[in-house]
Amino acid sequence: MQVVLATDFGAPSVLRLAERPDPVPGPGQVTIDVSHAAVGLIDVFFRQGLFKDQPGSAKPPFVPGLEVAGTVRALGDGVTGLEVGEQVVTMSDGSGLGGYASIYVAPTSAVVSIEGRGIDPALAVSVVPNAAMAHVALTRIAHLAAGERVLIHGALGGFAAAFPGIARELGASRVVGTVRPSKLAAAASTRLPYDEVVDSTDLLRVLGDERFDVVVDPVGGQLRADSLAVMAPGGRLIASGNASGQWDHTLDTNQLWFGSVAIAGFNAGALLPAHPEVIRPALEAAVDAVAAGLGQTEVDVLPLSEAAAAHERMENRSLSGRIALMPER
Repeated sequence: MQVVLATDFGAPSVLRLAERPDPVPGPGQVTIDVSHAAVGLIDVFFRQGLFKDQPGSAKPPFVPGLEVAGTVRALGDGVTGLEVGEQVVTMSDGSGLGGYASIYVAPTSAVVSIEGRGIDPALAVSVVPNAAMAHVALTRIAHLAAGERVLIHGALGGFAAAFPGIARELGASRVVGTVRPSKLAAAASTRLPYDEVVDSTDLLRVLGDERFDVVVDPVGGQLRADSLAVMAPGGRLIASGNASGQWDHTLDTNQLWFGSVAIAGFNAGALLPAHPEVIRPALEAAVDAVAAGLGQTEVDVLPLSEAAAAHERMENRSLSGRIALMPER
């Protein structure tokens, strides 16, 4: 099979095409003929080596990629509920990488069928896994209740863009996004179900007295600190990333006490292996939301051989949707 290897930690140029033996599924696994592999900011962080000191983190050479869409190639022993040739999409269960490949091995617990749902596979891999994680974050971490108001930072980013649709499905009364000024024009034409998208650099002024029950923050840095001022008493902020790159930013925890608000981290790679029972309902809810048209976002598709170019675009933020890689057959 064809794969993209990260031959070292470093710049996008460390990504190289290579050949590997075709894998065979083990018990409880399936192999998938990959039609599309999602490219995410987390892939960039792995390639850069930002997590290299974390226990169990991948070491070069490794194959990046956490989610794929495609068709079932073969079933391992004990697998039921799926058929060879069925259209599926996967999400990471936190146990490995390997998505930038023409064949992918996945545990059945992290695979969901999209057969007959009318979802384009490029959109499926770009939205369904993140929407499943959004469902876990909003239900298990934020405990979103019907009628509550949700603020989502980095509104057009790959992970953040999955939240408005799931928030709507869960009964949120108002969903507002924030973006940098350079993204406001793209936000004006987005098909994502936001009530409004505003300038994140002028947060306090543009939102005025409006307060939110749940804030989703994959951006971090100063924006995370600013968010505390627009949270309602009892509000919950989900710290779900650090796209700002401000790794040394800190918060005054007295603000949590004064405002009666909470911050909780959400890292799927840590949570899902410990609580695999949440994966299946989250995936099913995500497919339902995308099939209902609540996850419409732009997806650029590049050949697998252009993985380095995809990572360059992720690093310089020159996109307003998602990127997927397509193996060349």
